Amino acid sequence: MGERPDVPEEMVERIDAVLRGWQGVTQERAWVGTRWRVRGATVAHVFGGEDGLFRITFRGEPDEVAAFGHMGPPYFTVSWGSNVIGLVLDEDSDWEELAELLQDSYRIQAPAAWSP
Repeated sequence: MGERPDVPEEMVERIDAVLRGWQGVTQERAWVGTRWRVRGATVAHVFGGEDGLFRITFRGEPDEVAAFGHMGPPYFTVSWGSNVIGLVLDEDSDWEELAELLQDSYRIQAPAAWSP
C-alpha cells in the first residue's frame, strides 16, 4: 500500500461546480480529500486511496445502495454507513450520472440538516 494521492484540482472543481449552488452546501478539507456538507451532514467526499485510485462517496436510498453494491466496479459500498454509495473516478467516469447521484445525496442530507 502506498500513500494517498491528492485528488486532482480539476476533479474537485468539477464536483464543486455541481454542488456549490445548492443552499447551505460548503466545501472543506476532510481528514483525507475534500468533502461537501450541508449543516454538518456530508453530501459527498472525494479522496485518493492508498491504491492510487480516486473515489467519491455520497448518500443514497437503501434500495439504491443495494443495487449499486451489486453492480460492482466502479461502484462500491462501505461498512460504516448504511446509506453510503461509492464510485471510483477515472477518465471513463460518467459525470452527468454523478451529478444526478449528487443531487439525490443532497436531497437525502439536506432535510435532516435543516430540521430544528
